[in-house]
Amino acid sequence: MISLDHTFQILGTAVIVSPMVLLAILGVSGLFNRPLSEAMISRLTQASVLLSLLPAIVILVLMLATGIRYVPIELGNWVSIPEQDFHFNLKFAFDRLSIPFLILSCVLCGVVAEFTRRYLHREEGYARFFLFYAIFFCGMVLSSLASTIETLFVGWEMVGLSSALLVAYFHERVNPVRNGQRVWSIYRLSDAAFLTAAITMHHMTGEGDFGGLMSSGVWPEGVAAIEPRQALLVGSLLLIAAAGKSGLFPFSGWLPRAMEGPTPSSAIFYGALSVHLGAYLLLRLSPILAASFTLQIMVLVLGIVSAGCGAVMSRVQSDIKVSLAYASLTQVGIIVVEIGLGLYYLALIHIIGHACLRTMQLLRAPTLLRDYQDLENQIGTRLQHEEWAGARFLPGPVQRWCYRFGFDRGFMDIALDKFVVGPFVGLMRWFDRQEQRVTDWISREPSRESEDIDLHPEEMGRAA
Repeated sequence: MISLDHTFQILGTAVIVSPMVLLAILGVSGLFNRPLSEAMISRLTQASVLLSLLPAIVILVLMLATGIRYVPIELGNWVSIPEQDFHFNLKFAFDRLSIPFLILSCVLCGVVAEFTRRYLHREEGYARFFLFYAIFFCGMVLSSLASTIETLFVGWEMVGLSSALLVAYFHERVNPVRNGQRVWSIYRLSDAAFLTAAITMHHMTGEGDFGGLMSSGVWPEGVAAIEPRQALLVGSLLLIAAAGKSGLFPFSGWLPRAMEGPTPSSAIFYGALSVHLGAYLLLRLSPILAASFTLQIMVLVLGIVSAGCGAVMSRVQSDIKVSLAYASLTQVGIIVVEIGLGLYYLALIHIIGHACLRTMQLLRAPTLLRDYQDLENQIGTRLQHEEWAGARFLPGPVQRWCYRFGFDRGFMDIALDKFVVGPFVGLMRWFDRQEQRVTDWISREPSRESEDIDLHPEEMGRAA
């Protein structure tokens, strides 16, 4: 007779392996130039979603029936360096946080995939879209169930990669490619902060297991096993990572750029799942936030500022998808405030409700104008637009400044270019000049790295 632990292991493995198999099939078919039909791609995607969703529901039912609150799934120790006290093992966990987020991910991925089957019918990049979509789905499953910082980072990277690729989906045009690169650059900054936090956690606890951070209990009752100063350091890095991934202040400038992708990717990424992944990270590591009062204040301030900026910017956009993206930013900011206040269950419920609502709105965005015109034709008059009730309490100059702030999207891209990108590029160029001088001095003549030497004619021809 199969034991309960063995049953959990089989079901959990099925949840994790299913999206990996889908990714392997679609990747191999594209690698060997054996394109699958649209119907086959759609069936494989839906089957993969169901094979992850159904075992997850069975695990949830078994946990509720037996009163078990934490089910670990380990798939082996992949890297072990005893001298450095480092090991990397694929470890996953089903608990009160991961199961709702996993089920949400599976349901919305299935809904959007079915919508895409018709939306991109006979589109040249149909197979390419679903390949990137498989990367995203696999990344969301890994991120949802990750029980170690390394496993979460793998899923985090897969979500970011698929996001940037789908922003640049229409690669024959300049703007989508440029905006995809911009999104990827912000993700790189977020990932750098995440990776630094992971290394710091290893240095402090000797492992990346989330269980090692908690001296007792499981989510959300766990207590951080590190000191407040250490929690402030790691938490600040994780806060930067969450802000970059969820488009929080001051990284909100990439949200309108991300709307260059197809409507299904905009819905699943920036309305439903990807935009909430930063908040999910804060929920997963909430014991670290609770260990430092200063860090809690930082989380609250970040959420309040992001919600305020999103509310102002969403009201003055002329593009419906961009307006919905900034409306999502407002809600994610409120979710971050709830996390800062310690209302973890409320934040989780808010994530689920907002993701479902925003997915429906973004999928309906292409037909919104037609629906709007049909509604006006039926009532026989124009719809009335009431201004915000609080606007009458603001002086005229303040209202005009708010409009300018929202219309220019908070000047966030300009600020990042001027105060972050510019100084960084300038510093790297200064290092390059110093390297050239040292190389010239060592070689006693202008070296290949020097700007004072010309390339050989054959190299000039290749460069041309």
